[in-house]
Amino acid sequence: MNTKPDMNRGLAQRGLLQATLDQFLPPGAGLYVAELLADHAVVVRVSRPRRTKLGDHRSPRRQHPFHRISVNDDLNPYAFLTTLLHEIAHLTTWEKYHARSRRIKPHGHLWQQEFERIVSPIVGVGLLPEDIACALKQSILKPSAATCSDRTLLLALARYDQQDPSRTRVEQIASGAIFRIDSGKTFRKGPKVRSRYQCFECPTGREYRVHALSLVELIEHLPSGPSQKPEA
Repeated sequence: MNTKPDMNRGLAQRGLLQATLDQFLPPGAGLYVAELLADHAVVVRVSRPRRTKLGDHRSPRRQHPFHRISVNDDLNPYAFLTTLLHEIAHLTTWEKYHARSRRIKPHGHLWQQEFERIVSPIVGVGLLPEDIACALKQSILKPSAATCSDRTLLLALARYDQQDPSRTRVEQIASGAIFRIDSGKTFRKGPKVRSRYQCFECPTGREYRVHALSLVELIEHLPSGPSQKPEA
């Protein structure tokens, strides 16, 4: 999705952009997002799923004289919208303040102000389910560095995913249990460290941190007990 300003084709461009966005967003949200994007030189890319992030923003550089936003293609419409607005807030923060400050904190007060300005118009107007609207209101008051870091918001958004009975969240399985992630690798669950669990790859014993809310396939349920890296 390219949105490079051109006064002669502005209206047609917005219509085309909205039609493209409507494929990924909840009904009624495409026009608002298209209007947010249309006045900026930005390329929005739908990306294959990434384990570490739902989306990202890159500001213009010498080799790329336009903004670049990517959003994972496996998100439900409400998660796609929330992630896209989060990244647009990075874009508008850069546009407004980069000339005054050489270093803008990624999720500092300037970004928080932009995120609130961008999200507020869609909260409470009936575009979102009540649980997501409430979670977004709380996120506005205390925004996280990433959508996937906001537990309340992430759980609200996840209710609208297509449910797969063969998958469960890491936090719901017992310590010591064996599980498989999307890549096919298997792990033994260990203790919790902040928002992630210390897990050990089978059979190498290599340590990884897996988010508590990650969906995985439970393979083997072993007796509970302390999990640690196996001895060489």
